[in-house]
Amino acid sequence: MTENGEAVVLLSETGEAVGTALKAEVHTTDTPLHLAFSCHLSDGEGRLLVTRRALSKKAWPGVWTNSFCGHPAPGEDIEQAVHRRAGDELGARISSVEIVLPDFRYRAVDASGVVENEICPVYRATLEGELRPNPDEVMDWHWVDEAEFTDVVARSTFAFSPWLVLQLPELAARKS
Repeated sequence: MTENGEAVVLLSETGEAVGTALKAEVHTTDTPLHLAFSCHLSDGEGRLLVTRRALSKKAWPGVWTNSFCGHPAPGEDIEQAVHRRAGDELGARISSVEIVLPDFRYRAVDASGVVENEICPVYRATLEGELRPNPDEVMDWHWVDEAEFTDVVARSTFAFSPWLVLQLPELAARKS
């Protein structure tokens, strides 16, 4: 489905579904609270996949971020959406999908004024097979040591997506 026809689930302040809206119409300077997810992929060597958002992305174009993220469609199980977006963004199959930050929520405004306002559970998963990133989604990617990368992000937050900046310390705290 194209982004123009993709619907997102709108949420109340308490996280209850209250309706739907087209994704293309939701991400504006006055974005309503909606449901999303983030996923951090690891490989067989324990490295973390980080991606750079395509320049064509509406919010935070060209910014380094987590492995992939997205929005479950209305009525779609969120774990199914994680698998779907792994294929859509990275051309990847994943396994061992695990929710690690079920209550993650953030609001951020990018340089163009576009607002992200999401309840965004965070998942970890393992890559199975090869990556074939979709250039409309991902312009670059690297495998990194997670602890070293967490330190880099903490020292230079301006270069990374705000959700990644907020998620990494929480994920590190859960590991210790």
